[in-house]
Amino acid sequence: QVQLVESGGGLVQAGGSLRLSCAASGSIFSINYIGWYRQAPGKERELVALISTGDSTNYSDSVKGRFTINRENPKNTVYLQMNSLKPEDTAVYYCYYRGGARSYWGQGTQVTVSS
Repeated sequence: QVQLVESGGGLVQAGGSLRLSCAASGSIFSINYIGWYRQAPGKERELVALISTGDSTNYSDSVKGRFTINRENPKNTVYLQMNSLKPEDTAVYYCYYRGGARSYWGQGTQVTVSS
């Protein structure tokens, strides 16, 4: 089992910034991916950003240039710095872990961007 503890999120005005963090613990596979998905009301869950243990990153086109993901490998903690936020970034953001052919989700944290 892998536990994911999320923090960050909240309410911010358009153009503002927020930082999300996700700490993974438990049976962590040595090679893994951790990152974030989001789900807005009435929409499907979509990838935001992922980062591997080797620091390879993958971003959604909608956040490239605005969001930055990085990680502290010894702590298996991942950070998502979100800048220049837009109202369309409003969603529940879910931490995601994949390793050893298993995947886990965090409980989600709300990000609301007001116009």
